[in-house]
Amino acid sequence: MKNKTILIIEDEKRLSDLLCDYLCQAGYTIDCLYEGQEAVARVRANQPALILLDLMLPGKDGLDICKEIRSFSEVPIVMMTARVEEIDRLLGLELGADDYICKPFSPREVVARVKAVLRRSRGAVHSGRSLTLDNKKYIAKFHGEKLDLTAVEFQLLRILFEQSGRIFTRDQLMDKLYTDRRIVCDRTIDSHIKKLRKKIAIAAPGLEIIRSVYGVGYKYEGL
Repeated sequence: MKNKTILIIEDEKRLSDLLCDYLCQAGYTIDCLYEGQEAVARVRANQPALILLDLMLPGKDGLDICKEIRSFSEVPIVMMTARVEEIDRLLGLELGADDYICKPFSPREVVARVKAVLRRSRGAVHSGRSLTLDNKKYIAKFHGEKLDLTAVEFQLLRILFEQSGRIFTRDQLMDKLYTDRRIVCDRTIDSHIKKLRKKIAIAAPGLEIIRSVYGVGYKYEGL
C-alpha cells in the first residue's frame, strides 16, 4: 500500500494528538483537521488511505461529511462517536461509512481497526460460488440477486462467509459485531440469523447456507 496517510477529523485536540502518536508508531502518515468545514475540500485535494471521522464536529456534522465524500470517493471511513444510539451507528453505515468505533476507546484498538478496514478495502469484493459481498458499499448478492440487509446483518454474514466452515459461538459473534462491548442478549444473534436466513431464502428458496451446530453456534457452509 503506497498511500499510508490517515486523515483524522476530530475537534478534541488531545485525542487527535494521541491517535496521531499511535498511528505514527504503526507506520502511518497523519493529517489532522479539528473542524468539519474544510474536510471535503481536503479529501478532494489529497485523498488519504483512510479517514477517522468524528460524528460531532464544529462547522459540519460528521454524517454530512461522510455523505458528501461518498458522492465522489470510496476512501475507507471509520466513524468515531460518543453517541451510542443504534440509529447513529446504522445511519453512519448506510451513508457509506466502513466501520465505527465508540468513545471512550483504546488507541491500540483504533490502530487495529484501521489495519482491519484497510485490509478489507484492498480486497473490497469477496466472492463465493453463489455469494458476493461488497464491503465498501455494504451490498450482498446471492445468485446475483441483491439481499436487502441491514448493516448488522451484512456484518454478520461477512464474518461467517470470510471464514466459511468455521463454527462461531454466539459470544464470538457478539464480540465481533458489537465492538463497543455493550451488553446484549445472546439471543440477539439468533434473531439476526433468523432474519438473515429469511432474506437469503427469498433469493435461493430451499437452500440453507447458514447452519446451526447444536450446542455450539453457527457456520457458513459455502456452495
